[in-house]
Amino acid sequence: MPRLDDPVNTKAAQAAEQFIPISKNTFIRAETIAWDALLEAGSEANARAKGILRLEGKEYIAKDGDVMHIRHSG
Repeated sequence: MPRLDDPVNTKAAQAAEQFIPISKNTFIRAETIAWDALLEAGSEANARAKGILRLEGKEYIAKDGDVMHIRHSG
């Protein structure tokens, strides 16, 4: 699998391609939360209830420490 040339400015769809075999065309959204916010919430369900779990599109620039659940159609 090819490595990213610029991991600092990586969009969510490109980041997803590094871990699962999808293309940018099948990427739908990423449920995203910062790692420290997830730990503070105690669970993904608590984070969702507090409104700190958010949906990001393919243009979202992934940040260090983001936890993402990828939604895709392929």
